[in-house]
Amino acid sequence: MDPLFVILSTNKHNTTQHNLHVLFLSQLLTFLSLSLFPILSKMVSLVSQDNNLVALVSRTGRELQRYRKGRRQVVGCIPYRYKIVDQTSLEGPEDLEVLVITSQKGKGMLFPKGGWELDESKKEAALRETIEEAGVRGTVEGKLGKWSFKSKTHDTFYEGYMFPLLVQEQLEFWPEQNFRQRIWMSVSDAREVCQHWWMKEALERLVNRLMARKLGPLRQIVGSIHCIGDANSDL
Repeated sequence: MDPLFVILSTNKHNTTQHNLHVLFLSQLLTFLSLSLFPILSKMVSLVSQDNNLVALVSRTGRELQRYRKGRRQVVGCIPYRYKIVDQTSLEGPEDLEVLVITSQKGKGMLFPKGGWELDESKKEAALRETIEEAGVRGTVEGKLGKWSFKSKTHDTFYEGYMFPLLVQEQLEFWPEQNFRQRIWMSVSDAREVCQHWWMKEALERLVNRLMARKLGPLRQIVGSIHCIGDANSDL
């Protein structure tokens, strides 16, 4: 056999094998990227903030969404803080600031809220939504109430639960920071800009509750004075 023919045949065979290897590797990389991307994206999206891991990806989908009698269950928070550090009771609404966020479409302002899912309690869901949408963490306090309202977007009725959240930490990075703005404002300003009537009612309940904390000890003192007066009058 002609040596030149053998060389050409060998080179052609090697070229064919090389092309097959390249094709195989290309298909393998495509498969791995499609299969592992959701996992890797979630791993990469975990960042450390003050020694705590915070996911930079919001929950999506309705697979775990709770419904009651056909009504979607949603939970939300009113993040608040006192203007004076270490203050624990409210002299008046002017001593309070609340955190309001813009809607994703930027056409209105509201408090953080979202779907309550099957694998979490109401308070856990409220805290998660507040971290995702407003980028703050803190203590979720007792429920302010439950409201039934109609969604203008989906033309269906929802049931919403609202909680106060005393803010203890404001995060530098949070899942929806590229879609929303967060603004600290006075109670009176929040009443004006909040687009949902039921959230405004929840805000009024929060203010009344915090005011009652201040009045509680005073009522006890006044009650004690009355008791002393009554006792003296019997002498």
